[in-house]
Amino acid sequence: MNTFGRLDAAFNNAGIQAPVSETADADGEEFDRVIAVNLRGVWNCMKYELRHMRDQGSGAIVNCSSTGGVVGTAGLGAYNASKHAVIGLTRSAALEYASRGIRVNAVCPGVTETPMVARAVAEVPEHMEAIIKEIPSERYGQPEEIASAVLWLCSPGAGFTVGQALAVDGGFTVR
Repeated sequence: MNTFGRLDAAFNNAGIQAPVSETADADGEEFDRVIAVNLRGVWNCMKYELRHMRDQGSGAIVNCSSTGGVVGTAGLGAYNASKHAVIGLTRSAALEYASRGIRVNAVCPGVTETPMVARAVAEVPEHMEAIIKEIPSERYGQPEEIASAVLWLCSPGAGFTVGQALAVDGGFTVR
């Protein structure tokens, strides 16, 4: 804090995918790798952000989960498990720190035009086509749409929003 001053907002965006596979056929090393990045990565960031915010008595943290953290998707067990866990971690921290002026929330993007999604489309196009057909708005999300939600969650306008998992998904989780 001596070098950079306050830490008022943080966005913890960690996400990798394991190959699509049924749970019984999933590779244990791939599972561990996904959990290490998607969950442990968020936890590592939050741990140190919370220390600074706790000392200053305020702050907002947004963790990136996914619609995969809200619903299940066949073939994506490791990814979904990690993103469900991010929501649990978010809610636990929100309860611990809300009374100290720190808000912790999660954003749950749907299928968004990112390099990770582009790789998934290239590797398993039929799987991605099936997912896109389930989105009521019938399109991929744009990174700017996710960023806008994150900025709102970090803003004073979301001052009474604590421990929430905000789906930004074109209506996917409404069904």
